[in-house]
Amino acid sequence: MDLPRLPNGNVTDDPNDETMSKRVRHFRIVLAVLVIISSSTAASVKGSRPTQLNGYKAARVHYSPLNKMIMSVRINGQRANLLVDTGSNQVILDAASAESFGVRPSQRDLRYLQYTRINGQLLPVGFAQSLIAGSMNFGSTLVTLRDSSHSYIGDTRVDGVFGLDLLARYKAVINCRTKLIFFKVDQTRQMDLSSVASAEKFTKIPLQREANGALTVPCSIHGQPARLLVDTGAFITIFHEAFLKSVGVPVEATRVSAHFARGTSRKVSAGQINDLKIGGFKTPPAKFGVTALPNFTLLQSSARISGILGMDTLYNRHAIIDFDSMNLFLK
Repeated sequence: MDLPRLPNGNVTDDPNDETMSKRVRHFRIVLAVLVIISSSTAASVKGSRPTQLNGYKAARVHYSPLNKMIMSVRINGQRANLLVDTGSNQVILDAASAESFGVRPSQRDLRYLQYTRINGQLLPVGFAQSLIAGSMNFGSTLVTLRDSSHSYIGDTRVDGVFGLDLLARYKAVINCRTKLIFFKVDQTRQMDLSSVASAEKFTKIPLQREANGALTVPCSIHGQPARLLVDTGAFITIFHEAFLKSVGVPVEATRVSAHFARGTSRKVSAGQINDLKIGGFKTPPAKFGVTALPNFTLLQSSARISGILGMDTLYNRHAIIDFDSMNLFLK
């Protein structure tokens, strides 16, 4: 299975997309861009990567060799790397890293008195006095602490996860292609991203936040409707094996494995899908990952998940994830 990878921050192009047959060198992507409607201007930027927008603060990200979106931050003044993960509801720190950053218990005691439950596991909550990413200062924040055996992604140390809680709270706009995240700090600012996205040939797809916090979008294969979990922490797009078999997509074995929460590991097969639609967006024919997804992934509140929309597709389809309008834009 030929899986597109994003090695050392230089993302390889989708081999099935003729419009991206050359290696991207300068990331000159139209609509890096947000359009902010004010009383006097509508600002849009073509062929550049704006880092200052009125009412927003920006943070840069980079990609690891395993397609992971990494954001460099400062926690209590100490440098750290966090995985930007829309498949996680919270900010989670590796317990050892948290201790080195001086992250304290959430209550003034010698023990962690506050806990939260993630995937059935009860985890302690700590208190970070400051969290800064790029020009965005989040101030003090609660963080979940977890022992992690996967503190390195390739040669990059990852100290934790930057999840949906802060992304949603600050109505973030994630541009997967230009490697920028904008956080809204002025709630009076109104943004009309849809009109610009339409002019630049993007397709708007409604995002849905499930009762348990999961972020999902509609999709279909052979006309059979389903939902995908939007997960920037997933290195490839992957479908539930039973679902693909039910719509008649044959699969073939590969040497690839996928690791999920709770230490779950699965062998990954490949399936050629020629008519995948994500919302109203028709993806080019391509091979996608196929595995028996764990039950905790399949069951997201009332929605039954048939796959995970991962970083390879999000990057190659120029994805913009807008938490203000709750839309995903692809082209």
